[in-house]
Amino acid sequence: MGGRVAVVVKGYPRLSETFIAQEILGLQRRGIDLTIVSLRHPTESAVHEVHRQITAPVLYLPEYLKDDPARVRAARRIAEGLPGYARAEAAYRRDLERDPSASRRRRWGQAAVLAAELPEGTGAIYVHYLHTPASVARYASLMTGVPYAFSAHAKDIYTTPEWDLREKIADAEWGTTCTAANRDVLDRLAPRGRSVDLVYHGLDLSLFHPEAKRGEGPLRILSVCRAVEKKGLDDVFRALARLDVDWRFEHVGGGGLVKDLTGLAERLGIADRIAFLGALPREDVVAAYRRADVFVLASRIARNGDRDGLPNVIMEAMAMGLPVVSTEVSAVPEIVTAETGILVPPRDAAALGKALADLAASPETRTRLGQAGAARVTSHFSPDPGLDHIAARLTQTMSARQAA
Repeated sequence: MGGRVAVVVKGYPRLSETFIAQEILGLQRRGIDLTIVSLRHPTESAVHEVHRQITAPVLYLPEYLKDDPARVRAARRIAEGLPGYARAEAAYRRDLERDPSASRRRRWGQAAVLAAELPEGTGAIYVHYLHTPASVARYASLMTGVPYAFSAHAKDIYTTPEWDLREKIADAEWGTTCTAANRDVLDRLAPRGRSVDLVYHGLDLSLFHPEAKRGEGPLRILSVCRAVEKKGLDDVFRALARLDVDWRFEHVGGGGLVKDLTGLAERLGIADRIAFLGALPREDVVAAYRRADVFVLASRIARNGDRDGLPNVIMEAMAMGLPVVSTEVSAVPEIVTAETGILVPPRDAAALGKALADLAASPETRTRLGQAGAARVTSHFSPDPGLDHIAARLTQTMSARQAA
């Protein structure tokens, strides 16, 4: 094919972003020559098996410009000699007037480092997330003339000002997003005649297989998510406190609200039935799915507008044959239907509790929903079509640049 793709991400590797790692591995297997560009160094010592299979080199940018001032100064001298520097600086100055933040200045500095150190032969920059990573990718693209494309997800769409989204979409060669709900938002901001591609992440089913559930013992309820506002774990706890059955709850994931949630569980009198397992490698997450009878994710819109897209953990739970209880938020109804789970309004602990109670009372319903969910993931959410699409678009972008 020729050419190399620089894949820009917030941090690498990250346990909570297996969908990005899965995509990188899929592109690698399709013969795309990749360099991973990370704005941050990893903060977790564990990795998933998918990370071990990725062989692409990683270029870590200075997370804070003060961390390596000599590198930043040298990069700026190189960047200032690039043909698109003046255009990039003009774009940055316009953005800085509207967003005079330290973060904006940091992204400009990181973009200079990326532009100066972009691997030889790079024919495209492909960035995950339309907030700060896309700022770095856009400025570097303007400096170097290397086209950039984006993959938008959730928080990056709903917490970024519209003016910022409009300009990033306009300057991008093309873009994708992972839900129909996201696509509708982004298409309204795109230049006339252009649209953002809908590409579901899909799920690598090799690790996830439905299993028969035992019928005895307490009802085992699982949630896999970061302990942050948009995941609604406090609503889950209030729902659990209403359950008049024998149950146990496991939470898998990191997040800043674990301490607050522990206190809430103690006040509700349910702490002895809740286990916080923290962030886990993929094989341990799969083991947690195997132990569970029901999966719950109480997604909601956070106060800053952040929300889920189409959570991969729901796909994983369904692939494992678990019935899903979730909320009518964002793209969740694109995968959870009346045949595969139960949807309730967000921030409604009473409705959430009733849904869990109904499933607790009927093992047959749990089995029926779980089987239908596994079938739906297999038939509608294979990763291959999306990976083929992105690989083709990247190849086309690089070929067009080489022909110009």
